[in-house]
Amino acid sequence: MTDRYTTGMATRRRVLGDAHVDRAEAARTDLDAPFQTLITEAAWGHVWSRDTISPRERSMLTIALLAALGQDEEMAMHIRATANTGATAQDVMESLLHVAIYAGVPRANHAIRIAKQVFAEIQPAP
Repeated sequence: MTDRYTTGMATRRRVLGDAHVDRAEAARTDLDAPFQTLITEAAWGHVWSRDTISPRERSMLTIALLAALGQDEEMAMHIRATANTGATAQDVMESLLHVAIYAGVPRANHAIRIAKQVFAEIQPAP
C-alpha cells in the first residue's frame, strides 16, 4: 500500500470510527477493491488529511454537499461521524441552512429530517 493509503486509512478510522471501517473492509470484494483504494487514498488520504481546515469544518462542508446532492445514506454516515470531528448539531443545522438557500428548501428539509433521526440515535434524550 502507498503512504497516501496508509494516511487515508488512519484518517478514515479517526473520522468514521473503527467499527464502520471494519464493516466496510469486511464487505470489500475483488470487484470494488479498486474503488475502495481510490476513496481511501483520494478522499481520506488527500482531502480529509489536509490540515488547512479543521475536521469540524470539513465535516460541515461534507454534510452540506451531500445534503445538496441528495446523498442521504452518505450524509447520515457523516452526521454520525460528527461525534469524532467536533461538529455539533448546531453546526450541522448551520450547514443545512446554507443548503436551503443555495440548493433548495426541499433538499434541506429532507436533510434536516435525516439529521434529526441520526442525532436521536446517537444522542438519545435523557
